[in-house]
Amino acid sequence: MHHASSFQRIRIWDLPTRVFHILLALSVAGLVISGEIGGDAMPIHFMLGYVVLTLVFFRLIWGVVGGHWSRFVHFVPTPSKLLSYVQAVRAKQTPHSVGHNPLGALSVLAILAVLFAQVLSGFMSDDEISNTGPWTALVSSEWVSRATEYHSDIGKVLLILLVVAHVGAVLYHKRIKQDDLITPMLTGDKVLPPETHHSRDTLTSRLFALSVLVGCGYVVYRLVNLG
Repeated sequence: MHHASSFQRIRIWDLPTRVFHILLALSVAGLVISGEIGGDAMPIHFMLGYVVLTLVFFRLIWGVVGGHWSRFVHFVPTPSKLLSYVQAVRAKQTPHSVGHNPLGALSVLAILAVLFAQVLSGFMSDDEISNTGPWTALVSSEWVSRATEYHSDIGKVLLILLVVAHVGAVLYHKRIKQDDLITPMLTGDKVLPPETHHSRDTLTSRLFALSVLVGCGYVVYRLVNLG
């Protein structure tokens, strides 16, 4: 049992992870709004789609080489851990999680997967008015039709539902469980026992993250100009 005085501030979320989270939230909000507006807002919609794909690629890489608690290996649950967590929640004995809890981890993976599919389907979409994705000339008309339908009718709804569920879960933890998940994602720190593993968050690691982001941006640039 730890006394309150023995706890200290521990770096959980490194700066690249926090910046990623903020940029992704802003970009997704911009995507939804610009997509609904249409017309003159579509160039912004396209650019934000490229930004989102860059961020998704970055997060996948950072999930392997990033700070301790940002790595998939340290928060993606095994089936047994997920089952144990669900059973604990049902018994109202929810265990404390330093980083993402198992359900939160699945939410992160689901959002990344849906975003990836949404952007790629946008690459192949054609609204038959004035906007076509950069890959429409590279795939068959059948693929364009399916991608357009998914992008506008299915993927968008899935993404909005996942985002609403994610935000709702964060607010639930803050108001009902008295577990503030927002502040640590902004400051990077949590008050925890001193033996808790710190996430690496040095100038060197931040510059490395920036180089990874630039590399991801270049890959997206090449993908956009594949034709």
